Amino acid sequence: MLSQPAVPSGPPTIEHLKDNEDESYFDSYSHFDIHHQMLQDKVRTESYRDFMLNNKEYFKDKIVLDVGCGTGILSMFAVKAGASHVIGVDQSEIIYQAMDIVRENGLENKITLLKGRLEDVELPYKQVDIIISEWMGYFLLFESMLDTVLVARDRYLKPGGMVFPDICTISVTAISDFKLYNKDVLFWDDVYGFKMTCLKSEVIKEACVDIIKNDTVVTDPCVLKTIDVSDCQLSDLQFKSEFNLTMTRDGEITAFIGYFNIYFQKHLSQPVEFSTGPEATPTHWKQTVFLLPKPLSLKKGEEIKGVLSCKKNRKDPRSLVISLTYNDKRHIYIME
Repeated sequence: MLSQPAVPSGPPTIEHLKDNEDESYFDSYSHFDIHHQMLQDKVRTESYRDFMLNNKEYFKDKIVLDVGCGTGILSMFAVKAGASHVIGVDQSEIIYQAMDIVRENGLENKITLLKGRLEDVELPYKQVDIIISEWMGYFLLFESMLDTVLVARDRYLKPGGMVFPDICTISVTAISDFKLYNKDVLFWDDVYGFKMTCLKSEVIKEACVDIIKNDTVVTDPCVLKTIDVSDCQLSDLQFKSEFNLTMTRDGEITAFIGYFNIYFQKHLSQPVEFSTGPEATPTHWKQTVFLLPKPLSLKKGEEIKGVLSCKKNRKDPRSLVISLTYNDKRHIYIME
């Protein structure tokens, strides 16, 4: 019989996962297609590039740690920005290609790449000046890689050192998108002449990720959570927040959507930011969609108040359990 990882008695954490419990996560980043997708995401990659190359005075002669370095693109940006040395850490097999990339670009004397979990490896420096990482997942916190960045911060960052990105927000808004609703919910009412409505609840509770057109948004947005990576704690990454959304036009709400904004700003002469919201240029993160069991009809100016909670799944701390309560109804969504 296959053994299952034990469910921890306290809050679930990434740091204490065993290798065999976390293998599938790192394996998913060993394939080239995910890195191709991320590198082709210009909003993502150019934001990191611009933040470093437009603020070279902060990188000049500094020791930089790149957490989850992947192909090494951020490490190379840091060298180009003037870093004296960069340490890149990644547990996935892509690290071996990253080593070839670093050599191909003649940067092997400036960049040291280490294979392993950040929590387990020993760095060649006791302290670093700057930590950079592209740790964000769907709905910002999916995959819980921020946990690892906080471990790096607490172990290796010098007093007065900087972590980038430094500020992140999670927001929610509501949409009226019957094309999506028909495809994912009403589809089960008539499947080649048969009813499969019993599957609706199972489909709905799986939060999906999709690019949402801005013209389907029917409320103003509400910021649920602001995270300051320089001083937040693990406990801050599980939260419960009230929201109040005002209808911008008459419509039927078919889903709530979540997205995040990223800021490189503290102490920088030229701050950089980007959004994964529906009004912005689409990114590979898209938006996270929480479908409603039934559409909710509201008039322009009316408000919908609710509470959203976000917690790590106790059985798998890289996945999330989202609870949405509105109109005295509570719905649970899983991201895994």
